[in-house]
Amino acid sequence: MDFNMKKLASDAGVFFSRAVQFTEEKLGQAEKTELDAHFENLLAKADCTKNWTEKILHQTEVLLQPNPSVRVEEFLYEKLDRKVPSRVTNGELLAQYMVEAANDFGPGTPYGKTLLKVGETQKRLGGAERDFMHSASINFLNPLRNFLEGDWRTITKERRILENRRLDLDACKARLKKAKAAEAKASAEHELRVAQTEFDRQAELTRLLLEGISSTHVNHLRCLHEFVESQATYYAQGYQYMLDLQKQLGRFPGTFVGNAESTSPPPATTSPTTVAATIPVVPTVGRAPNSATAVEGALNLKDVKPPASGTRKARVLYDYEAADSSELALLADEMITVYSLPGMDPDWLIGERGNQKGKVPVTYLELLS
Repeated sequence: MDFNMKKLASDAGVFFSRAVQFTEEKLGQAEKTELDAHFENLLAKADCTKNWTEKILHQTEVLLQPNPSVRVEEFLYEKLDRKVPSRVTNGELLAQYMVEAANDFGPGTPYGKTLLKVGETQKRLGGAERDFMHSASINFLNPLRNFLEGDWRTITKERRILENRRLDLDACKARLKKAKAAEAKASAEHELRVAQTEFDRQAELTRLLLEGISSTHVNHLRCLHEFVESQATYYAQGYQYMLDLQKQLGRFPGTFVGNAESTSPPPATTSPTTVAATIPVVPTVGRAPNSATAVEGALNLKDVKPPASGTRKARVLYDYEAADSSELALLADEMITVYSLPGMDPDWLIGERGNQKGKVPVTYLELLS
């Protein structure tokens, strides 16, 4: 009990001495031991690293999970050391709604078929997003968190100890200056030597930790490369999925006509029969009734001649890659001549560009008068 009381009194004395020294320094009434320039640069570099790591970490979390409520919930699960419940991504949820809508509207209808295809692509996009979020969390977010919650906490603790050692050292210097008697001077000099030793030891330990910030930068650089790789993979997958979807939608039977303001083929109220009737038709002989495929297969496009009058001009809305030799590849904003053949699918026309000729999807065209 006596020992504890003595230790408590000693600690209180040290705390009071540090408080007095700190106050006098702030008031300009006491000298302060300054750290060397290299040490100060290390401190500045460490503070800069900590501040920017916090900002980058937070904004990356926002990028991966824009919903703040979900981020708070995940943070609580992490702090409670509990597994975060799995959630569907926005793309997967949209895919689910589209599939359910297609089943209600009829999966055999043009709209239902398109919903199913788009829903399938949204599901794939959602899966790619999930993989990206998982990879970014492991390879990028976790190392940043580990630095802030591990290395930085250690550095902060040692810096605090170093500041206390400096206050003790400066307090000893002040007492030595005030000492008059020889015995008081001897005691003050002994305390000063002890304080200087402890300060030097703590300064060296803190310096080693601060110099480790360079290694932290190297580690974070490697993690940043991995983050970029996973993000590039994610966007490449999304781009490929959407290209595939565009090709599939271009071959789907439906009632879609493009216009100048649209960024994707919007639905039109015109029926397939009406659309086909507005396009000049080249008469053919000997086609089997109700067999558009047979007509197109038996017809040699090279022998097809456009009608003498009434052909229409069309502006291409989107790039289109021909699937085979019977189709004509398109480039956005180019002008082509179009007309229809009897029995053709109403969503396809014959397009001509100079000496080139082939089938083109109506959804990729703006028909001009």
